[in-house]
Amino acid sequence: MDTIVIVAIVVVAILVVILLAVALKRRAEQQRVDRERLSGEASDHRQVADSHVAKARELEPQAGEHRREEARHTELAEEHAAKADEHASRADQLEERLAREGRGAAFHDERASEIDEKL
Repeated sequence: MDTIVIVAIVVVAILVVILLAVALKRRAEQQRVDRERLSGEASDHRQVADSHVAKARELEPQAGEHRREEARHTELAEEHAAKADEHASRADQLEERLAREGRGAAFHDERASEIDEKL
């Protein structure tokens, strides 16, 4: 019986070693497949990143141009606002004078009418 037990132990040991070798081979193969997949994903991400970098380089001068235009228009708007204030002030002055002139004309027209009545 000792021989049968020894043979059984050796057979089991050989089976364990074979199963272990198969498991390690499968694991190595799965790791290789995972590395290939991850390498492909990394490559895809690098390609998309390069595309974004190219688009950013393309957009940068356009953004700069729009910022310069914005500054120019802001300056013009400030100048126009100042001129509009000046014109509003001058219009107010002229409207006040217009009212005075109208009152003066009415006064003198009335005086002329009074004098005409006396004649």
